[in-house]
Amino acid sequence: MKKAHKAFAERLTARILRLTEQDAQNAGARAPVTLDQQAVGRLSRMDAIQNQAIAKSTANRRQTEIIKAKLALKRIEDDEFGWCSDCGEDIEPKRLEYDPTIALCITCAQG
Repeated sequence: MKKAHKAFAERLTARILRLTEQDAQNAGARAPVTLDQQAVGRLSRMDAIQNQAIAKSTANRRQTEIIKAKLALKRIEDDEFGWCSDCGEDIEPKRLEYDPTIALCITCAQG
């Protein structure tokens, strides 16, 4: 593994760990909302349902980011990191520095 790739692998591993921890911490926000009308008013229930939907959406985005990071780690392992998955050309280093999960060069990403 190249030295630069090792740094990217460490960044990606840290990202996966951070996202996994955040997901675990926010699991309660995705729990079913109690619909007991005696315990909570109508507007409070609506707020709780909306907050639950936001928490689920955030969890889905986290899972997507985790998958992208794992795929990038696999590309590093397979010595395919830094090359466009479509055309095989090099991905601009600044683009990878910004987001190491990127798998496409700018030309293929725009096309």
